[in-house]
Amino acid sequence: MDILHDVFKKTKPDFKKLRSYGFVLNEGYYSYTKKLIDPMELRFSIDKKGNIISCVYDTDMDEEYDNVNSDSQYGAFVSQVRNAYIEELEKIREACFDKDLFAYAQSKRISEYMAKQYGSRPEFLWKRFPGYAVFRDKSGGKWFGILMNVDGTKVGLDKKEYEILVVRSDPNMISGLKNETGFYEAYHMDKDKWITIILNDTVDDEVIHSLIDYSFDQAERSDVWIVPANPKYYDVVGELEHNDSIIWKQSSDIHVGDIVYLYVAEPYSAILYKCMAEEVNIPFEYKDKNVSMSKVMRIRVLKRFDKNKYPYSYLNTIGIKMLRGPRRLKKETAEKLD
Repeated sequence: MDILHDVFKKTKPDFKKLRSYGFVLNEGYYSYTKKLIDPMELRFSIDKKGNIISCVYDTDMDEEYDNVNSDSQYGAFVSQVRNAYIEELEKIREACFDKDLFAYAQSKRISEYMAKQYGSRPEFLWKRFPGYAVFRDKSGGKWFGILMNVDGTKVGLDKKEYEILVVRSDPNMISGLKNETGFYEAYHMDKDKWITIILNDTVDDEVIHSLIDYSFDQAERSDVWIVPANPKYYDVVGELEHNDSIIWKQSSDIHVGDIVYLYVAEPYSAILYKCMAEEVNIPFEYKDKNVSMSKVMRIRVLKRFDKNKYPYSYLNTIGIKMLRGPRRLKKETAEKLD
């Protein structure tokens, strides 16, 4: 039982408040004494670096009363003294200490990076887990990082408290990352899509930044795609003159309900169709000198556009410059299309 650690975890002293509360500065220590239950007395000291020394003192016996910190002591009097001790410590904490959100220096730097880069501040959502902070994509509200304080045994470390960051990661990279120092299996998240990073400076900030950037991109991503079509290989325009739906090669993680803009290459060089995916991952084996496929999707036309509405020159101005394959559009880009 470590009462002092539990009460003052993730806090830092405000020395001006200590003096106002009644602490006395003597030989580098701010000290405070308070009667609890006769003959027990709280003796509390803190140095200028924030290190705390505290105990319950038995004034009759002229010695420290250790029973308050013993897991095996639960008598009526011990419990009464312990509760009074904790109550007084909590009063000191509320009056003289400020919250210090994260214990590790790296945790603070990483939190600052997410605030500066993405405008995302930590959100503490659970009363039972006050050290668990969620970071969200502001536009969609999806989590892209979770910073937690956990018992190390939960992620394969020794039995002491660690601060960790859990972020999305490329599924193809996760097994390799777990072989690197400082990376562990995702805690409380999908182990095939998330990874745990310990925040004790084992992993360089720059590496963590790149993983945060990837995770944010995954959270921020829209469900809107642009897919190129080459009329030299298949007359998609002719086909869609007579039909509202068509099967099309699927090589990306498109889901039912996703929006698919069909960009038709020369001689059109423009987006001509706005479609919706009706069926996906349909097995379909085909191969010739121009194309090979193992699955297709069925897309239905929602809108048709004149070739002058979204030509390649306009797409360049909104950040769409390379169209060699299907790509997911960022939300701000998708919002500039009809």
